[in-house]
Amino acid sequence: MRARLLASALSLCLALPAMAQPFEFPDLKGKVQRLSDYKGKWVLVNFWATWCPPCLEEIPDLVDLHESHKRKDLVVIGVALDSTEKSVREFVKRFAISYPVAVSDYDQAAQVGEVNVLPTSYLYNPDGELVSYQEGMLTRSSVESYIKSR
Repeated sequence: MRARLLASALSLCLALPAMAQPFEFPDLKGKVQRLSDYKGKWVLVNFWATWCPPCLEEIPDLVDLHESHKRKDLVVIGVALDSTEKSVREFVKRFAISYPVAVSDYDQAAQVGEVNVLPTSYLYNPDGELVSYQEGMLTRSSVESYIKSR
């Protein structure tokens, strides 16, 4: 029984990515988004693509999350993968995405961690430490619940 518990605990530890180095992503407005620029805030980095149905479904929640918290304690940064800058710009305008959005590739995404599926999100605490990640869709309420529990 004890060996099974240890194995379970170990698998949970392995599920979290190693501490990522601080990242830099130039956004569509020409500003470089850096983790260090948001010291004191939670930072959610969301990897997505314009063609990804679950990504499209979570975007309204991410916009609401960002708008509700950006002045106080949280910022969302979107990083579009597998998309052209032109298609991302059109998409951002069409869906009124208010948070910073960058267009990047999987090599640059590795600054944050592995991206095996889209969407994938990484969450940093106000001290800049990577504390959680989610493969697949997330919601505003799940992020807010996680933050409140810390």
